[in-house]
Amino acid sequence: MIALGSDHAGLPLKKVIMEYLDELKLDYKDYGTYSNQSVHYPEYGLKAAQAVASGECEKGIIFCGTGVGISITANKVKGIRCVNCSEPYSAQMSREHNDANMLALGSRVVGDELAKMIVKIWLETSFLGDRHQIRVDQIKEIDETGEIK
Repeated sequence: MIALGSDHAGLPLKKVIMEYLDELKLDYKDYGTYSNQSVHYPEYGLKAAQAVASGECEKGIIFCGTGVGISITANKVKGIRCVNCSEPYSAQMSREHNDANMLALGSRVVGDELAKMIVKIWLETSFLGDRHQIRVDQIKEIDETGEIK
């Protein structure tokens, strides 16, 4: 299950990705927003991030104008490793090296077809573990204690 969330600026790209996920026959839950009326991205980034952090959803994809604000919001939720990507290589590396569990996209930065490529690579790429697990564990330790011991 994939959590989706967006503000009004990210809504058009979220709709494109929803159609793409339907084509891929992947399940998702949309945590809003549902209209073009101006809203505040933290509300929707938080809802989607909480769904991922709680285990209700395995991964999340969130959208705003640049992807920046909504990714910052998601990363405030304990257990979230959200990456803001505007090209496929970073999407791949975020999964292989960082085990990113959320992806943020900017609808004013990334076109529809590029966004589909980024999402495809991000969803299909697996975490490599090994030496990268040590680093992810350190991130988790920071999340828990505020430091690395």
